[in-house]
Amino acid sequence: MEEQKGRSERMADRFSTHQVEFGEDVVIKRYRSWHRGEPYREWTALTLLAEHAPGLAPAPVEAALDADPPMITTSRLPGRVLRGEHATDEQVAAIADALNRLHQVPTRVVEAVEPAPWGPVVAVDKVRVLADKQPDLGHDPRVRRAYQMGAAWLPSTDPDKLTVNPHPPVLGLADGNHANLLWDEHGGRVWLIDWEDSGRNDRAFELGEVTEHISRVDGGLDAKQLLARIDLAQGEAERVLGFRRLVALGWFLQLGPSGPATPHNPPGTLEHLAERVLELLG
Repeated sequence: MEEQKGRSERMADRFSTHQVEFGEDVVIKRYRSWHRGEPYREWTALTLLAEHAPGLAPAPVEAALDADPPMITTSRLPGRVLRGEHATDEQVAAIADALNRLHQVPTRVVEAVEPAPWGPVVAVDKVRVLADKQPDLGHDPRVRRAYQMGAAWLPSTDPDKLTVNPHPPVLGLADGNHANLLWDEHGGRVWLIDWEDSGRNDRAFELGEVTEHISRVDGGLDAKQLLARIDLAQGEAERVLGFRRLVALGWFLQLGPSGPATPHNPPGTLEHLAERVLELLG
């Protein structure tokens, strides 16, 4: 058990944007950056979840939101983060259960929450800018083909349609990093952690994030298996596919020889994501 806790602590530190101190029963988080209101976002989300979806995320204990640096204290949860692992059938089912519970937080509650800083409009604009820069992606023919297909899709009306949400908003993490999924094998459940980027968001976008975030390349999450367990409304499946394309393209375009995401990922990541882009746009 102690070895498992140690692994989660190392993984959390490796992928975090904050300093974390682990106590016996609590976790103290001190923020390295808070210009986007990260401590307030996280505290708001945890407080709402404690009321409307208890047992889904860490319980809020106390906060010093105006301190320098700001800090919050939450309950310490058992388990290990799923980044770097190939999710089993049981784990995929638990991820789906957690997301379904999250997306059932009442709409009236969600509508009072600030919009997430990372959502459809920002993402569409960012990925289009990345494509317009014509990044150096090397000479692999599959990589070149993926870029061509992505560059042809982005100016179409399809991405613009994604920015208008016909469905009720949800409370979302706005971050598909699999390091935010904490697997509790004894409870057979997944906890959702790290809510500093959270806010009101589009559910289809949230699902595109978790299925296509670059963290999938050093582990594995069967997107089709996960989405088959999500309670999608009529018409949402097509929107989820659109956001999967957008998120996958965004990461792909940052992975050239001099791209900003390249140093953080294992060799072959660019080629792997090229295959994913071709699959999603094919």
